[in-house]
Amino acid sequence: MHQQINTIFIDLGDTFRVIRKDEAYKNAAKARIAELLGAQQDPVEFYRDVIEPRYDKYREWALHFYCEAPEKELWTRWLAYDFPRDRVEAAASELTYEYRKTKGERVVTDGGIETVKELYRRGYTLGIVSDLVGIHEVDEWLDRDQLRPYFKTVQQSSLCLIRKPHPAIYYYALEECGADPAKTCYVGDNLDRDIVGAKAAGLGMTVGVQYPGKKPQTVTEQNKPDCFITHFSQLLDLFPPLKEEAT
Repeated sequence: MHQQINTIFIDLGDTFRVIRKDEAYKNAAKARIAELLGAQQDPVEFYRDVIEPRYDKYREWALHFYCEAPEKELWTRWLAYDFPRDRVEAAASELTYEYRKTKGERVVTDGGIETVKELYRRGYTLGIVSDLVGIHEVDEWLDRDQLRPYFKTVQQSSLCLIRKPHPAIYYYALEECGADPAKTCYVGDNLDRDIVGAKAAGLGMTVGVQYPGKKPQTVTEQNKPDCFITHFSQLLDLFPPLKEEAT
């Protein structure tokens, strides 16, 4: 199928990585946020009553403008504007890192590492195109899981400051890889962002991810992918080797 595809870009959240629920892990992150800011409230209540409502407003802005704010701007303008600015700016990177942890521990989906390694072995150029806040988490994870060599480009909205479905974030990935859009596939779980954006950038194929237990999304003509997968390893059924193995 789609033998012309030679480059595959992959989303992270709920596609290549999933969240492992752990209340102790999440609460420890909430406590660290309160400590960094010097908040006097109970950390869990502070997060629930202050940080999360403010983040919801930030997210509305981010989705409206297809933009991600730099870490210092995120905290001084949106999430902790009523705390001492110097303190907030100095802690912005760690605050963002801990905020991500309040959602749970992110781990590679079942079969994900093996699938990426096999696609790489089969000759595909691989890349990551992901929306997320924070500039350190992904680099740390790629090094920890020893996955960096398999990805020729890693585009994050937290670094390029552009969010999907804006096509520019895909263009950055294509340019860094030297890839032909028509020969590039995007794999992602969010139809209205991942698939719409990939189509807007002129990518030749899109694959929607619908893992068991996830709420089904409304499929429209605009956001309909070429196909769906329910397990990450099914990418191996879609993308056979590009060249004969050396003998």
